[in-house]
Amino acid sequence: VQLQASGGGLVQAGGSLRLSCAASGRIFSINDMGWYRQEPGKQRELVAVITSGGKTNYARSVLGRFTISRDNARNTVYLQMNSLKPEDTAVYYCKSEVRLYGSSWYSDYWGQGTLVTVSS
Repeated sequence: VQLQASGGGLVQAGGSLRLSCAASGRIFSINDMGWYRQEPGKQRELVAVITSGGKTNYARSVLGRFTISRDNARNTVYLQMNSLKPEDTAVYYCKSEVRLYGSSWYSDYWGQGTLVTVSS
């Protein structure tokens, strides 16, 4: 399974970016899909997660500014980020709980990370 993240970049404070993460491989089904971020020297933290049924959960720091969504037909998760702040600067990683064909359980797979830089 490969998770390909894209959409990061440099943006001014108050601007917007949209991240995408597409999963590919011998995927039978995907449970939760989520976005995490990590600043240098800090632990990776949850940004947002969405269940297979569409239920969402957000970190308090992004509530009302970020929106997570998914396209189950394309095995893709999105993160729309609005009203960006300099403190949102980090490497953003996607994660999916994937069940492969022939498997009876779900395993976590991570994307390679995409850098988001918000200038003041």
